[in-house]
Amino acid sequence: MTRAMIAPLLFGLIGAAVLISLGVWQVQRLGWKEGILAEIEARIGADPVAMPAAPSPETDRYRPVEATGRLGEEEVHVLVSRKQIGAGYRVITALDTGGRRYLLDRGFVRAEDKDAPRALHDVTVIGNLHWPDDRTGSTPANDMGGNIWFARDIDDLARRLDTEPVLIVARSDTGDGIEPLPVGTEGVPNDHLHYAITWFSLAAIWLGMTAYLCWRIKRQPGEGRGI
Repeated sequence: MTRAMIAPLLFGLIGAAVLISLGVWQVQRLGWKEGILAEIEARIGADPVAMPAAPSPETDRYRPVEATGRLGEEEVHVLVSRKQIGAGYRVITALDTGGRRYLLDRGFVRAEDKDAPRALHDVTVIGNLHWPDDRTGSTPANDMGGNIWFARDIDDLARRLDTEPVLIVARSDTGDGIEPLPVGTEGVPNDHLHYAITWFSLAAIWLGMTAYLCWRIKRQPGEGRGI
C-alpha cells in the first residue's frame, strides 16, 4: 500500500461503515415493524366485542366489534380500485343502533352498481373500528355534488351522514350484493427491507469504487513503494 492510497482507503472504509450501519438499522426496523403488523393482525382477527362507550383511535383502532342497527337511507361512495376488477366504490352509510349512529363501511360494489337501489333493513354487522388515513398530498378533493369521494375523511363523513365520527369497516356480509372489504395490514407501509437492500447495495458499490480507486493509484507511475 502506498501513501497516496491511505486517504481514499480510509474515506472508503468509513463511508461503507456508515452505509452498512444504516442497512443494519433498517433490518432492525424491519423486525420491529413485522412485530407491529403481527400484533395488528391478531387484534383484527380477535373475537368481536360490543361497541365501546367512547371509541378513540388511540385505544380502539382495529378493535373487532359487533353492532346491530338499521341502515341509513343516504350513502356515500368512495372511489377505490381492485386488482383484476378495476374501479368501484366503497359504500358507506349510517348504522343507527337506537340512540347512537355510527359510520358503516359496507364494502365494495362495481362502478355500474354504485347507484343501484338498496333496501333499508336491520343488520347485525361484525367489523373493525378504523380511522383510515386515505388522504395524501395528491388525493383530489371529494366531489360532494356527484357524491364521489376519494378518501374516507371521517369527520366529513360524519357530518354528511349525521353520525358520530366512528367508522365500522364490515367484515361480515351486510347484504345487497355488497362485498365486504375488511380491514387488513396491506395499507400499513413496511418498506424497511427495500431500504436495507438499498443501503447494503450502496455500501457494496462504495467499496467497489474504493477498491478501483486504490488500484488506479497503485498503478500510477512514480509512486513510492508500500510502507
